[in-house]
Amino acid sequence: MAVLPLRHLPDPVLRQKAKRIRTIDAALQRLIDDMIETMHAENGVGLAANQVGVLRRVVVIQLPDDEQATVLINPEIILREGEVEVHEGCLSIPGYRGDLKRAVTVRVKALDRTGKSFRIRGQELLAEALEHETDHLDGILYIDHITDPESFYKMDSLDASEGDRQANTASG
Repeated sequence: MAVLPLRHLPDPVLRQKAKRIRTIDAALQRLIDDMIETMHAENGVGLAANQVGVLRRVVVIQLPDDEQATVLINPEIILREGEVEVHEGCLSIPGYRGDLKRAVTVRVKALDRTGKSFRIRGQELLAEALEHETDHLDGILYIDHITDPESFYKMDSLDASEGDRQANTASG
């Protein structure tokens, strides 16, 4: 496994739509392992393939209490319920935070790393991560959802270490 270099805004790959995965092969398995390793190294809870420069529809998510990462291949949000304001950051926009609205509950269908179809229901942080990471696959960043530009800010040095931890905990 390897830690892959993260892409940061304004890298154009972050604004491109990822392609559906048709074949689950050894190269995809290596990418998934490398994405998990990269997410751990960056203290994130989620990572989409285009954040490491690969335009394929794969996401990894691991909440702080999870024993292992959840792999979602070709994820599709099939249901959003409710709305909540969240304070979010992103590994591809380091040092910044902003407020936006996300769904309270999200249901997603995807394939696991073996190609088996499954559905996942997320609430709170998992719902936020599922929306955040699937947005990445469509070239959408959390900053696109910010309605009040004054809620988007650069963290200062006093709260940077705590803020980075929270930002990275929010999503990749």
